[in-house]
Amino acid sequence: MLLGKAGDLSVEGKGQIVSATHTADFNLWIERTAKLLRERRWHEIDLEHLIEEVEDLGKSERRAIASQLTRLLLHLLKWQHQPQRRSDSWLDSITDARTQINLVIEDSPSLKKYPAEQLEQSYQRARRQAANQPEIPISVFPEECSYSLELVLDENWLPKESN
Repeated sequence: MLLGKAGDLSVEGKGQIVSATHTADFNLWIERTAKLLRERRWHEIDLEHLIEEVEDLGKSERRAIASQLTRLLLHLLKWQHQPQRRSDSWLDSITDARTQINLVIEDSPSLKKYPAEQLEQSYQRARRQAANQPEIPISVFPEECSYSLELVLDENWLPKESN
């Protein structure tokens, strides 16, 4: 490996040199950045992109919670409003979504309040997705989430069949 212009990491192979910039080879850029950090070679670090990537890590964790919360609410709505179609796969999805949300929060306790912040927005996404089922119009589902977050995340709770 060679250091090239502007701190690019270059790899020689088969007579050509490949530059590993942030956009050209992300994995190689990560490896190089980690190496530079370990060696405390601060002046060679692509600081602008490193800051962006660190910020994106936080966004990724929040996105994971919102995505799993939407999936969880979708299957809770289907469980409640389509009892004749209930299946083990729906139950597995409900259980897995709860587990995934808990895992993210265990890794990042500062996100504990994030599901509450996202409940209504995730519910609206789940409601629209549930209404994509041909036999159920969107009007069947309440306009606002009728489940408390505590129940949604409770591993022993499932909604009762709607009347």
